[in-house]
Amino acid sequence: MASELAAGFVAPVTDQGLIALHGEESASFLHGQLTNDVEHLGQDEARLAGYCTPKGRLLASFLMWRNAETIFLQLPRELQPALQKRLSMFVLRAKAKLSDATDAPANQVVLGLGGDLAQVVLQTWFDALPARAYARLDHPLGTLIRLADAFGAPRYQWLLSAETAQTVWPELSARLAVGGNDAWALSGIHAGVPQISKATQEQFVPQMINYELLGGVNFKKGCYPGQEIVARSQYLGKLKRRTTLVSIPDAAAVAGAEVFATSDPSQPCGMIVNAAPNGLGGADALVEMKLAAIEEASVRLGSADGVALAFLPMPYVLDALDL
Repeated sequence: MASELAAGFVAPVTDQGLIALHGEESASFLHGQLTNDVEHLGQDEARLAGYCTPKGRLLASFLMWRNAETIFLQLPRELQPALQKRLSMFVLRAKAKLSDATDAPANQVVLGLGGDLAQVVLQTWFDALPARAYARLDHPLGTLIRLADAFGAPRYQWLLSAETAQTVWPELSARLAVGGNDAWALSGIHAGVPQISKATQEQFVPQMINYELLGGVNFKKGCYPGQEIVARSQYLGKLKRRTTLVSIPDAAAVAGAEVFATSDPSQPCGMIVNAAPNGLGGADALVEMKLAAIEEASVRLGSADGVALAFLPMPYVLDALDL
C-alpha cells in the first residue's frame, strides 16, 4: 500500500470530527487550555496542539486552524463529544462558544491527498498551493492545509462542501489511487505524526510522542493544564522515551497494544500509538517506547515471544536529550 500511496493518492477521511469555537475570547480561552500558542495563530497556518490532564497526560491531540471568525480543532470523531463537553465546562464566563462543525456545509467532505502526483492534480483547481508544512489557504473551493510530508512528498487536507466534492471527485479518482481512512492514517504514520485515540488517552506526556519536535508544544506560552509537568519533563530530562516508526507482521497490531524488549521481558517497554494496515499482511505503526529499546531494536508485540518489530527510518531526527 505504501508504494501506491507514494505514487499519488486521494482518500475521503470520515473518522475525524471538527470542533468550532466562536466568540471574541475564543483564542484566549483556548490559549489557557492547550499546549500550543493560540493567541498568535495566523489565518494562513495550522498548528498541532495537545490537551492534557493536570498530570500532563494527553487527553487529545488536535490539528488547529482559524479564519476571521472561528477557530477549528480537528480530532478523532470517537473523542469529540467528550472533549467538546469537557472544554465547554471550562469556558465559564469567557465569550466563547463551542459547536460541532463536522457536518457544516463548508466542511462536509474531508479529502486527504499525498504522494508524487498530488501537487500536480491539485493545481487543476488551485493556482498556488501552500508552500510549506502546516501552511493553510482559503479558496472558493474550500480550505486547503498542507501537512507534514510522507513518502517523500507533501500531504494535503482539503475541506470542501459535498457539492464541490461531487464536481472534483471524477478528476481526482481518475488520476490518483483511491484510499480511505486506513490509507490516510498510514500516511500520517509515515509522516511521524501521532494522533491520540480512545485507546491511548492519558498514556503519554507530549514529549513521549515527539510532540514538541513537531511544533505541538510552545514552552514560552502561559499556563495550561499539565504545563508544569510538561515543562519539567523538557528541562529536567525526566523522560527517557520517544515514538518511532516500525513495521509489524501482524495485522492485529492496534493502538494501545504493548510491546516488549527482549532484553527485559518482564515488563512492557512501550505502546503502539497509531497503527494502520500496510497492504503486506501486517501494519505499520508509531510506537512509543524507551530510548534504550529503540537503540537495541529488539522489540516484540504483546510479549517478548511475540512477532518482531522491524524498525523503519523516521522522517525527522529523534534528538538525544534523554527525554
